[in-house]
Amino acid sequence: MAYRKNKDFYIHLTCISKFIKMKNIVLLVVFVLGIVFMQFVQAQSVDDIINKYVEARGGKEKLNAIKSLYMEGSREMMGSEVAVKVTMVQGKLFRNDFEFGGTTGYTIVTPTEGWSFIPMRSQKVESIPADRLKTMQGQMDIAGPLVDYIAKGNKAELQGKETIDGKEAYKVKLTLATGKDVTYYFDTKTNLLVQTKQMTPGMGGGGQEREVITNYSDYSAVDGVQFPHTISNPGSGQAAGSTTFDKIELNKIIDESQYKPSN
Repeated sequence: MAYRKNKDFYIHLTCISKFIKMKNIVLLVVFVLGIVFMQFVQAQSVDDIINKYVEARGGKEKLNAIKSLYMEGSREMMGSEVAVKVTMVQGKLFRNDFEFGGTTGYTIVTPTEGWSFIPMRSQKVESIPADRLKTMQGQMDIAGPLVDYIAKGNKAELQGKETIDGKEAYKVKLTLATGKDVTYYFDTKTNLLVQTKQMTPGMGGGGQEREVITNYSDYSAVDGVQFPHTISNPGSGQAAGSTTFDKIELNKIIDESQYKPSN
């Protein structure tokens, strides 16, 4: 009789043990599936936000159809006004010309070479170092790193919401294929970009990195594509200022002379 009771007790313990193990396995499976589901939901949310931004700009088809972009305006910085011209050819050229106090200068970026001429610093055209040129070549992408971001080797992560200048905005961290991180803030109502934040090297390409904040506003359509006509950098110092573009032209013919230094 004692043996029978012990055997029944042992069987009971075995059943309990199996039940506990099975319960733990079920909980583990639920936990793992929960993690996978949350990652899937986050990926969906990031893609949804980016897709809404692209659509708000005019749609992927229109953005990818832009083969050249020319912008003309002025920049207010350190109490002075600087005339600026930006010329871009998709995948081939980024050029920024400026005129200040009767002097002109420029920065040119191509897939293989780059130059800068800043007469206030030097009367010679300077080649852009290879490491700096690599980080600047992304500026030749007119549609920008968010359009087809996965195909371009970029990674996006949703980091919640923040209030930017009184506007609720989605915060998205984009890690470029080069390894550089850029944080984007999208207005939850308009889906348009209102601000970016990124770390850049100090003046002259060296020294301690500093955070650069860029604000985007005054959006209006040019040939069915929304462009911010005011781009500003808050704060103090040489990097601070506000640029207003009064002329934006798409798909105009760009002269071959723009690809090389003129000095």
